[in-house]
Amino acid sequence: MSSATLDARNLLCPLPVIRTQDAVARLQPGDDLQVVCTDPGVLHDIPAWCRVHGHEVCAIDEQADAITITIHIGNSG
Repeated sequence: MSSATLDARNLLCPLPVIRTQDAVARLQPGDDLQVVCTDPGVLHDIPAWCRVHGHEVCAIDEQADAITITIHIGNSG
């Protein structure tokens, strides 16, 4: 199991989700991905994408300057 970080700050929808999809494709089931974003739309878009693709949102951390979403990669990675 490994962990990776994706910097998607200053990208607007749909780019954070597209970059997340690309990063997940390079990971293995059981890995974790932290996605750091500034677009508030990711609060809905990334969890919805995860539900469709069988991944789990483990945490969402909203700070003043960024949103960090931690995703646990499922078997459909």
